[in-house]
Amino acid sequence: MARNRKAVKRGTGRRYGRSASRSVEKAMRRFKRGALRSGKGGKAGPVKNPRQAIAIGLSEARKRGAKVPALSKSAPRK
Repeated sequence: MARNRKAVKRGTGRRYGRSASRSVEKAMRRFKRGALRSGKGGKAGPVKNPRQAIAIGLSEARKRGAKVPALSKSAPRK
């Protein structure tokens, strides 16, 4: 049976690229070992929140040019 191609709904694709997810995995490993540090040069101390570890991983992926959505301009940064 042939399917009508116009009726098939397509997905939107991946939101984050594979290299971005690898970067987050590495950041989470460093977080669990206690080696992930926040701030410029790691001077602000070890990361204590897993969400912060994910954010650091995504930020590192962004710097490398991985497929990661840009930060929203409306969200207030602390």
